[in-house]
Amino acid sequence: MSGVNHPRLAVLALLSVAAAWGSTFFLTKDLLTRMDVADYLALRFLIASVALVLVHPPAIARLSRLDRGRAVALGITYGIAQLLQTEGLRHTSASVSGFVTGMYVVFTPLLGAVILRHKIGRWAWVAVILATTGLGVLSLRGLSLGHGELLTLASAGLYALHIIGLGAWSTSRNAFGLSSLQMIVITCVCAIGALPGGFSVPSTGGDWVSVIYMALVAGALALIVQTWAQAHLTPTRAAIAMTMEPVFASSFAVLFGSDSLTWRMLVGGALVVSAMYLVELAPRRKFEAEVQHLAQ
Repeated sequence: MSGVNHPRLAVLALLSVAAAWGSTFFLTKDLLTRMDVADYLALRFLIASVALVLVHPPAIARLSRLDRGRAVALGITYGIAQLLQTEGLRHTSASVSGFVTGMYVVFTPLLGAVILRHKIGRWAWVAVILATTGLGVLSLRGLSLGHGELLTLASAGLYALHIIGLGAWSTSRNAFGLSSLQMIVITCVCAIGALPGGFSVPSTGGDWVSVIYMALVAGALALIVQTWAQAHLTPTRAAIAMTMEPVFASSFAVLFGSDSLTWRMLVGGALVVSAMYLVELAPRRKFEAEVQHLAQ
């Protein structure tokens, strides 16, 4: 694709992923009043897995043994993060959970520096601080570090590892197969979490529509797009792009849910958007000096 600016296109792709994820918050909040968390996650990822396999059956078979092992590791990491985050949400408020989960924007450059010896420039840290401050303004109304917050913080660390892993291992060639196998592994992890209490499915047509939307659009399609996009971006830049998720979540909650527009949404959202613009407008070499991929 001659003349295509892949990094800029990848950022736009991740923004679409963040928008898809953000659109699920008010739907999930309503759905979980009638359905167990682990049951919902297992069903959502099962539908997404089946869809990915049906769309391109040979994708997983074409992965190398190394890529299959990496996909399994990424799927386990993401699946456990999902269970920890949702279990943590049972013991803390949604706003605090959103902020603590968003701390992956801090963990990503820190873990990237330790694991992959990434060199994180000054502008990247300024963007991280801006994004974290924006998340705090958007979400926090007091924070005490209890059981729920600790579980959610652990999930944020795992999400950061997942972002780093995708950045290191994904390529345009293996994106679909990597996404498909990850989704199957995520389904298995969530199904294990659902086993103790038995398994239930939605009881109304409206709930099925919500689950299918979140499985296909915010699940299968979003993971394919994220995997492709991270083949063209550094982990820090990707993490900052994905902090737009709570901004989109607040916007959808105001437009389609019952939330009212507040100064916190405006100020917090503006800070996160400022971090995004800083990433795009700051000297590019400060971000692209990070090592993007491990040897295949």
